[in-house]
Order: sequence, then structure tokens, then C-alpha cells
Amino acid sequence: QVRLVESGGGLVQPGGSLRLSCAASETISSFVPMAWFREAPGKPRELVANIASANTKNYAESVKGRITISSDNAKNTVDLQMNSLKPEEKDVYYCYGRRMSTGYWGQGTQVTASS
Repeated sequence: QVRLVESGGGLVQPGGSLRLSCAASETISSFVPMAWFREAPGKPRELVANIASANTKNYAESVKGRITISSDNAKNTVDLQMNSLKPEEKDVYYCYGRRMSTGYWGQGTQVTASS
């Protein structure tokens, strides 16, 4: 059974940083792409960033320059480094991976930027 498990969420002060990690039960390279989405209360889930290869990464305009997606094939993880978090960023972050035409979601991890 394919599983994606997120970790690293929590409470951080505005302007602070967090690093999220998504651990896959299968080889990361078998998922194309891997991605991070986020969902705020009352709003639709939106794409934050995706990665199809080491050189193919895409970011939402709202996070460019603040967030970096990366993968580690040896650990089968995809990480999201988030810097300069804004006070209004109180979202559940979800890991997503598509493998053999099937999409898989993690259970989500809460990120809250608040003083």
C-alpha cells in the first residue's frame, strides 16, 4: 500500500521558518510529480510547489522566493523549506504524489504562523 506521511508542521512566529518533510513508502523517483498543497479554512486546496526532477520545480507565485521544494532519493523524502512565514498563513499542508496514473495524498500537517 502506497503511503505518504508528512511531518514538521507546528506553530512558528511570523517571519520564522519551518521545514516540512514527506516520507514515501515507495521510491520517490516513481512519483511524477511530487508536490505540496495547502488548505486554509474555508478555502480550496491550492498547489504550493511541485517537483518532477532535480531540475524541474514549480512554485505558486505567492510563495516564490520564500519556499523551496527538494527531494532526497536516498531517504525517499520530499521536503518543503518555508521561510518568512506570514501571519495569515494558517494552513494544513498536504503531500501529494502521482504514481502509475494514481494520485496519493498524505494526511496533512498543520502550519500556523502566529505571535
